[in-house]
Amino acid sequence: MRKVNFAEFGGPDVLRLIDAEEPHAGPGRIRVAVRAAGVNPVDWRVREGQVLGAHPIESPAGVGQDAAGVVDEVGEGVDGVEIGDHVFGEGSSTYAEFAVLSAWARMPEGLTFEEAAGYPSVVETALRVIDQVGVRPGETLLVSGASGGVGSAVLQIARDRGIAVIGTGGASNQDYLRGLGALATTYGAGWVERVRRLGRVDAALDLAGSGVIRELVELTGDPRRVVSIADLGAPEFGVRFSGVAGSVPEALAEAARLIARGKLHIPVEKAYPLAEAAAAHVDSQAGHTRGRRVVVI
Repeated sequence: MRKVNFAEFGGPDVLRLIDAEEPHAGPGRIRVAVRAAGVNPVDWRVREGQVLGAHPIESPAGVGQDAAGVVDEVGEGVDGVEIGDHVFGEGSSTYAEFAVLSAWARMPEGLTFEEAAGYPSVVETALRVIDQVGVRPGETLLVSGASGGVGSAVLQIARDRGIAVIGTGGASNQDYLRGLGALATTYGAGWVERVRRLGRVDAALDLAGSGVIRELVELTGDPRRVVSIADLGAPEFGVRFSGVAGSVPEALAEAARLIARGKLHIPVEKAYPLAEAAAAHVDSQAGHTRGRRVVVI
């Protein structure tokens, strides 16, 4: 089968499309014929060799953790899923023609494989950080770097919970953020004052790692009301860095419920052929994403 991997840490150029042995579903796992794989910042952070305790790795290694596809192997002890089912979920080495998933759910009706591949890690992360930052209905949550996949999910989930949201993003994404129910403003010089003019901030999330932790603490007045998923230096300010996943099966089930209710939609900004995985990483790392990027097989 075709698979993307890397034999050394480095830039996008270390990625290779190789012929590899097919993986197989062990106990408690399923295998899917992958139709699309989500492109997440953790993919290129791992490829670079960044220190991520939740994602220990030895090279050579595959790439990717999110996928949508067709079940073609069911491991021992697995119930509730059959060969031929269309599922989305999380596993390992998902930039490949076949991948083994450790958590999955049936794809909601009407979703394409490309769309479904963009949800698993994104929704798990969004649900986790909303809970960790302790924001409650009636309060206002500031989301720094709000137009990407996690930000798009946070804005919609928070609004569904009765939480007001302020989102920062690029000038070209202002209408997009407003369409998701946020009060929107641009980042860059003067952004703190622009946020203040939009109203009180009770809690804040740093999703972009753009060096704004100090300002987010200033706006909330309490480092305990700030959580970052992108700035490893956040603890220096007393801010929690969230990098360890919670319950992925619960997150997938919640994603399916929200999508079915019409409360969650994350657009796919661009889909890349498997052979162009390096280009997908370049674009992901550059930021300014509106929604999700995926690799299609």
